[in-house]
Amino acid sequence: MEYAAGGELFERICTNGRFSEDEARFFFRQLISGVSHCHSMQICHRDLKLENTLLDGSSAPRLKICDFGYSKSSVLHSQPKSTVGSPAYIAPEVLSRKEYDGKIADVWSCGVTLYVMLVGAYPFEDPEDPRNFKKTIHRILSVHYSIPDYVRVSKECKHLLSLIFVANPEKRITIPENQRAPLGF
Repeated sequence: MEYAAGGELFERICTNGRFSEDEARFFFRQLISGVSHCHSMQICHRDLKLENTLLDGSSAPRLKICDFGYSKSSVLHSQPKSTVGSPAYIAPEVLSRKEYDGKIADVWSCGVTLYVMLVGAYPFEDPEDPRNFKKTIHRILSVHYSIPDYVRVSKECKHLLSLIFVANPEKRITIPENQRAPLGF
């Protein structure tokens, strides 16, 4: 792997704060493109998060996905069923302990990444009790999130998040649908 002089996307948010919608779009498009490539190779990542996205050192940073330790290849003709990933980014179906489509679970994690870039906080953590894991799980399962009033987000972006944050994975937008959608993202 080449050196990522720009560090983690997570560090960029911690240092500079949440992104403008244009900056979030710039990185989200790259993330979706990278995930699409992984999926075309029949690999689901299963641990997509800001900490696993690195940036090169250019003035318009290129995003690189890293840490494929939990990834799974569908070439082996089996669906994942283990609960892996980072709690704040985990899709509802991953919590079911049944087989799930890792590619669709990756879409959810991409949505969490987009939300954090825009808001600077995790969508399913209770703002009053962010360390309460049980509350986070409950909020994930019930898809309970909101965009704070102080964050200016376009209708198109809110709509995209509503297509990603869908509890039923069969009704969630896919990566190819996301790439074709005229949502400004």
